[in-house]
Amino acid sequence: MNLDQFKPLTVYTIYIVSTPEKVWEALTSAKFSRKYFSGFAVEMERRLGASFTVRAPDGSEHISGEVFEYDPPNKLTVTWNVNWPDLVAKLGTTLVTYEIEQAGEAVRLTMSERHDRPLSDDILSGGRTGWPAILSGLKSLLETGKAPQIKMTPPAQMLAALQAMGIKTP
Repeated sequence: MNLDQFKPLTVYTIYIVSTPEKVWEALTSAKFSRKYFSGFAVEMERRLGASFTVRAPDGSEHISGEVFEYDPPNKLTVTWNVNWPDLVAKLGTTLVTYEIEQAGEAVRLTMSERHDRPLSDDILSGGRTGWPAILSGLKSLLETGKAPQIKMTPPAQMLAALQAMGIKTP
């Protein structure tokens, strides 16, 4: 895969009072992710080239991918393919990168979502709605021990844009 063709279309940076190791663990552990990611569980083998899966609360595979960059506790890049029929074929692969850096008493976590082609704001609204909730939950969990329960549903404009492209949505 040629990383040069992937352009960041969504980028968020947050600061978390924690350590890089704890942020890494929260991002890569099913136990932690269920708490801040609305019951979704990140499952991955901890090595380059390994499988990456996000399971819905009912246990179904919601996202599948592969570990593309692996540098604990500094950087993780995974392919992030939502398992809806025809989605990846029509929209391409998504790369999600987490960069973790010490920033004084906090950790700077930068998340980017990169794509190999231009996508409309309607299509991107899904990630742009979901990522702030996910990252806010992660921050709250690490700083207070409790994550807010934030109900996440796909934005109507994203679902309409996908349906217009012939992509079946739940």
